[in-house]
Amino acid sequence: MVRGWGHVLPNGKQRNLADIAALAQDFDLVGLQESDPGSLRSGFTNQTRALAERAGFPYWTHQPNRRVGGIASSANGLLARIVPTAVFDYALPGRIGGRGVMLARFGEGKAAWVLGVTHLSLSVAARRQQLDFLGELLADHPRAVLMGDFNCAAHAREMEGLYRKTALTPPPEALATFPSWGPTRSLDHVFTAGFAVRDYRAVPAAGSDHLAVALEIEPQA
Repeated sequence: MVRGWGHVLPNGKQRNLADIAALAQDFDLVGLQESDPGSLRSGFTNQTRALAERAGFPYWTHQPNRRVGGIASSANGLLARIVPTAVFDYALPGRIGGRGVMLARFGEGKAAWVLGVTHLSLSVAARRQQLDFLGELLADHPRAVLMGDFNCAAHAREMEGLYRKTALTPPPEALATFPSWGPTRSLDHVFTAGFAVRDYRAVPAAGSDHLAVALEIEPQA
């Protein structure tokens, strides 16, 4: 059903878009964090749209969330070769607003599944709230993928609510993804339910300070 995905964090520099697009074009689905939706920082370029056009993705969507003064803004983004049947945007809880999750549904009936793209907060308390919210959101989805920058390890204590409420399971291994020039921390993950995971790996993502995570998945019977 899906050959793979990658997720990257563009840093607003136009010269990196071509490199990111070259990485993305080998995948069917790509989740993006901190993709600029068109602020001064990016030269008013919607980076999700620009990446979709450069990499030849027929479908793209984004969820603008945080703004930094009048200079920069960021969004969760999705590039897809498989057109979703529906896309939903949700704000995540937290003392400081501006975090969200974008949920795309693919297929219909028993074959349907959902994919979430998110970027969690830096504080443990906020992450716990956000993961509990994601657990409620995905509780009734036996086939799901949740990807993003979680700002914590896959087995951190605050992750317990997500595993307790959903069928999602941790990645097959803990990949160090930050900082990209000498990764020592595992912050970026893909959690799955109802899929077999193949070739789970970290890859350089142009000018990002995080490595991207890439994998192949196959639906389980």
